[in-house]
Amino acid sequence: MSIFKRALSFLAVVVITALSFKAVSLPSVYGAVTNLACISALMLMPEGATDVVNARYESLEADIEIQPVLENEIIKNKVSTSQTINSADSEKADGDSTVQTSTSVDNMVGSIIDKAFLPYTANTAYSNIYINNKSGVDLDIESELLADYNLKLNQSDDPQVLIYHTHTTEAFILEDRDYYTDSDFSRSTNNAQNVVAVGNVLAKRIEDMGFKVLHDTTVHDYPKYDGSYSRSSDTINKNLSENPSIKIIIDLHRDAISSGDTDKIAPTIEINGKKAAQVMLVMGSQTGSITDYPNWKENLHLAMRLQQTFEVMYPSLARSMQLSSGKYNQNLCSGAMLIEIGTEVSTLDEALYSGELVGTALGSLFNTLKE
Repeated sequence: MSIFKRALSFLAVVVITALSFKAVSLPSVYGAVTNLACISALMLMPEGATDVVNARYESLEADIEIQPVLENEIIKNKVSTSQTINSADSEKADGDSTVQTSTSVDNMVGSIIDKAFLPYTANTAYSNIYINNKSGVDLDIESELLADYNLKLNQSDDPQVLIYHTHTTEAFILEDRDYYTDSDFSRSTNNAQNVVAVGNVLAKRIEDMGFKVLHDTTVHDYPKYDGSYSRSSDTINKNLSENPSIKIIIDLHRDAISSGDTDKIAPTIEINGKKAAQVMLVMGSQTGSITDYPNWKENLHLAMRLQQTFEVMYPSLARSMQLSSGKYNQNLCSGAMLIEIGTEVSTLDEALYSGELVGTALGSLFNTLKE
């Protein structure tokens, strides 16, 4: 090989090595130029010299993938279809949205779209109650509200309310921004960042309004997601057996709504000048293939009253209720509800604020049901 070619080869190795140290930290435009320079230089390298460069890049990739071990393990996984309750219908609802992009962020995956899903386009509505009825049965809200309703609560030292989480690790992002990155985790075992934190706020607010709450933080969806509802049913039955005074059980979740290939939606509404994550009631029914849920209308009557309370106290905080063919463990109690708060791109602060609002609405409703 000529001296000229050897000099070019040596220079190529030096250039690539130097650039490789910077490629992970500079903007993506610089990375593209780096890749082009690398390709050009590789064409001039002698056989075997590429092994040095490849080894260097493998080392860099290993460095990038190593994350510090947290006190509570963080679980990074994709949102499954079982988590995106009512997402397709939400896309069709009314509501303003604001889209901003931040393409200068190196590890950005997609945009976060703030959008309010107003409940007023629900297919079944009456007297501030809005229901997206997908159960397959005709529903007359006015008639259901006139039906006998005998649930009674008292303000004793015995727990009246159980809060639990079938999907305990469902988490929120920690800062308000218009994009999410590959380091924003949709699930976390850190109870300061997931639905347990919202459950704590909800429980405190209900207790402040006079009703004793038991908050069970048992993890049901980690390390295995499948079977979460079966495991949470064991938690419910255990608590009902040990605390026969419990009359209300609340399964607290958060939703997930996608828009396009990578963008995600944060359902947001402003309440008293502050951003809140919208909430949604998800109720089952003994319809279709479901044959062992005879008390479903009693639960629906409670949920309708809560939906009505939301709309009177905090208009549009609640999206339209979803009524489906299913149980969600609501067959275990005649005062059972599933409440979704925000999505995985709602901020923790928005979700915590909504927990306070939901707790206030529940406390107000419970006061109308006192013995």
